[in-house]
This record gives sequence, structure tokens and C-alpha cells, in this order.
Amino acid sequence: MNATANSYHDRIVSFLRDIIRIPSLSGQEEQVVIRIAREMNELDVYSQVRFDALGNVIGRAGSGPLTILFDAHIDTVAIGDSAAWQVDPYAAEIKDGFITGRGSVDEKPAMACMTYAPMLLDKDVLNAVSLYVVGSVMEEDCDGYPLQHIIEQEGIKPDVVILGEPTGLRVYRGHRGRMEITVSTPGIAAHGAHCDRGVNAVYAMAPIISDIEALHTRLPADPLLGKGSVTISKIESTSPSLCSVADSCTIYLDRRLTRVETEESALAEIRALPSVVKAGASVAVRQYHGTSWTGYAVDQEAYFPSWVLDDTHPLVTAGLRTARSVHPATAELGVWTFSTNGVATMGRLGIPTIGYAPGEEELAHSVNERVKIDDVITATDFYAALVRELLKNT
Repeated sequence: MNATANSYHDRIVSFLRDIIRIPSLSGQEEQVVIRIAREMNELDVYSQVRFDALGNVIGRAGSGPLTILFDAHIDTVAIGDSAAWQVDPYAAEIKDGFITGRGSVDEKPAMACMTYAPMLLDKDVLNAVSLYVVGSVMEEDCDGYPLQHIIEQEGIKPDVVILGEPTGLRVYRGHRGRMEITVSTPGIAAHGAHCDRGVNAVYAMAPIISDIEALHTRLPADPLLGKGSVTISKIESTSPSLCSVADSCTIYLDRRLTRVETEESALAEIRALPSVVKAGASVAVRQYHGTSWTGYAVDQEAYFPSWVLDDTHPLVTAGLRTARSVHPATAELGVWTFSTNGVATMGRLGIPTIGYAPGEEELAHSVNERVKIDDVITATDFYAALVRELLKNT
């Protein structure tokens, strides 16, 4: 008879609270992945536990031909203004059946659930699957990169991928893509005392800002993923001094891409704006540069494609059947509003991917982050039951 997650209730909760208590900003995850590896090594189900070159922690259970990858990114954003929190963001307090704190939704609960899910599988199942449980790093900085690294550099080739981004115990199957775009205007520096001799790059940027605000209202919408969007997230300028005309100005755009949009189409529509043409502005995709906790250098264009797995795909239908079996009240399909590691697995590499996890998406990155303990236990049962369901249909 299959074990249930309730058999491990206290251990799962204790482990989750432990990893919430460990701060783990992107690039600074060493201590939390060490703690995760220790937990995996203490369980008798993992045949291998290791860190890869990037610093992801990877546990392997089973040795069969069906390769399944469970992924939970364990880096978090910063806490922001500590005074805005009503609880200690790193205390992992239990209040009214919830665990609170930074990462208690996005997405350390899934890490705890996925770590224990193989314990609920019998030997026959484990002989038929190779289940990789990944605590991925640097997702908040460069979503998709950690799984792309695992697949392309570490040689793990999953047949299917399950993501632990929060879904409120629903089965999610895609999301909009995103890009980070820069628009830069040139100027000519001059002393502020005779500014008419210069060309102010900030003034050249002003009509571009207005045109981008108007562009947002014209972007296409998709009935499943929603509308494309663009917003200015940052503006900066340079000048020889505070007594000089600005000789350059740059704005940073957060561009969300719906299903019909591409990197090329998004860049083309900005380059075609009359104000951009008139100013001779340059438009480019920002390059991400980072360093992992292991010292591994990460360089990638900041373009993350949209993706959708069809609702009739066997992974989606298996996920929905499994969700109905463990928690029928929330068993429905959905998509995320934000981006995930699925931009690599499904968006770039075409590997069937879905998501399921406890926690409500809208609480991610907020000072109200908290997860219901009962939902953590339910999600653990889901992950194990999904493996059994996938085997039945293989």
C-alpha cells in the first residue's frame, strides 16, 4: 500500500521551516542548498545527491527509463523594507495553520514537498522511473537558465518536467514570455551655463516615453495568456557633471509577450516608433551577467519566450486527473501571470512541462507571503501520485 504524505507531516513542516529561515538571494544560495542536500542524504530513497557546476542541488531517486524532473527554485527576492512585515521574514512562524516568511510561497514549499515525494513511492515505481528532484538557483535573476544548464551542460534529459511555482493547487500549463529591453538616446555634452550648445539626451527621450506608454494600449491579447504589456522600469542618464547637459539617456523596459509575439516583433515595433526614429535611439535586448555561488559565470540574453502546453497533452491530462484525486476542490487548469523556469524546458527546448504547488501566486514577493500547511501535505501527495499516474500511461 502506498504511503501518504501525512506519515511525514512533521518532518516536511520542520524541513520547510528550516529552509525558509536560511536567506537565499540569487547567487547566495550556498547554505540553503547544503541544507537541502543534507535532508536528501538523510532519506533512504536517493541513490545520488550532488551539486552541479552552477550550484543547483540534484537528488536522484529510481533507475528506470521514464525520466521525470521535479524543479523548485530555492533562491528568493530580498525582503525589502523590513518594517513593512508583520512577522519576521526569516522566522518561519506558524500562524493559524500557515507558515510565514520570505520564500514561503515562492517557492520553498515545493522544495520540501518534492524532496519527500519519492518516499511515498514503492520499489516497483522507483524501478520504472528516474526521478530527479532539483533545487535550482538563480531563477529570480535569470529564469530558465538553471534548468537549461542542467539539460545542456549536466546531461540530464527529462521526458517531462514539473515546476513548483505557486499555483494554489491547480495545474498550470504556460505563461507569457518576457524581455528586458533598453532604449538609449545620444546627446552632446555642454556646460550647463550655455546649455544651448549641447543636445540633451533626456529631452530626446521624453517623447519616446510617451510613445511607449501609448504602445502598451495597442499590444495584442491572447484568450489564454492575456495581453502583452510594456512598462518602463528604470531610467538613467550620464553627463560630465551635474553642471552639464546630459550626453546619454537610457530607459529599461519590462516587456511581457503573449503567445503571438516574438523577440523580433517586440524589438521591431519599438524601433518603428516615430520618436525613436527621430532621436536616432538604439534599441537592444539587455544582456544578463551574473555569478553563481560556486563562482560559475552566467551570461544570457534577457529574452524568455512564452509557452503553452496544449490542454489535451498527456502530461496535462495526467496532472488534472492526479489533482482531482488528491484535492478535487482546486482541480482545474490555469497559467501563471509571471515567468518561470519553463521558459527553458518548454519554451526553448520543447520538453512537456506543467506546474503544481501550494501557495497563491499573488502572494509571491509580497510582505504577506505565507503557505497553508495542509496544502503543503496535499502537494506532496500530488507529486508522488503524478509519478504513478504517468507510469500508468507510459
